[in-house]
Amino acid sequence: MDDALERFTFDVEERHWWYRGRRAVLAAVLDGLEPLRPGGGAARILDAGCGSGRNMVELARRGAVSGVELASQSLQVARARALGPVVPGSLDAPLPFGDAAFDLAVALDVLEHVAGDGAALRELARVLAPGGRLLVTVPQYGWLWGEHDVLAHHHRRYTRSTLLGRAADAGFQPERVTAFNTILLPPIGAARLCQRARRCATPASDLGRTPQGALNGALERVLRAEAAWLRRGRDLPAGVSLLAVLRVR
Repeated sequence: MDDALERFTFDVEERHWWYRGRRAVLAAVLDGLEPLRPGGGAARILDAGCGSGRNMVELARRGAVSGVELASQSLQVARARALGPVVPGSLDAPLPFGDAAFDLAVALDVLEHVAGDGAALRELARVLAPGGRLLVTVPQYGWLWGEHDVLAHHHRRYTRSTLLGRAADAGFQPERVTAFNTILLPPIGAARLCQRARRCATPASDLGRTPQGALNGALERVLRAEAAWLRRGRDLPAGVSLLAVLRVR
C-alpha cells in the first residue's frame, strides 16, 4: 500500500463508513460461525495482514487473537493496542507460526495485495487446525478496477469462481460465500467507468473522495442494512466486495 494511504487509513478507519460498515458485516458473519473452536474453549484467531489492528479489537472479543503485518507503521500501531502478539510477516512468505496453530484466520482485503495468492492460501491452510475456518474479503469484478486499486497496490480484483478455485487448490472447501456492498454497486460502478474514460494520470484513493457528516453516516447505514440481511443467513448475489468462509478439508 502507498505510504501516504496507509497513514491516512489510521486517521479515518474509526469513523469512515466503509471500515465501520465492513466491521458490521464481519460481526454478522462471525456470529453465525459460533462456536469458533470445536469442542469449546477459547478460539485461537489469526488476523493475517492485520494493518493497524483495528479489526483485532473485534476479534479479541471472540478468542485469543494474534496478528501478522508487514508494514512497519501499521505493525507499531497494532502492537500498541496490546490485544495480543503481533509479529512481522507477510503472506508472500511462510508465516511465523506452527502447523494447526489457529481455529480461525481472517484475511480482510489482503489477498489482492499478494502476488502469489495461491501460495498464500496454502500457507493459511497450514496454520489452521483440521476443520478450521478462513474468512476472507476481497474486492470483486475486474471491470471495477480503478485508481484506488493502483494506489493500494492491488494485483487483482476477484470473481467468485477465481477465489473459490484457488481456495480449492489450497485445500479449502466453501462454507459460505456472499457479496456485500451490493446496494452501492451501481453508483460505484458508474464512477469507476467514468474514471477509466478520463484516464486520470494521478491515482486517487476512494477514501479521500468520501463525504463526511450526514452522508458518511447514510453510507454506513447502507452497509449495516446489508449486515442485518447477512445475519439472517441470507446471502447477496452481487457487490463491490466478496466474502467467503472457507473450511480446511
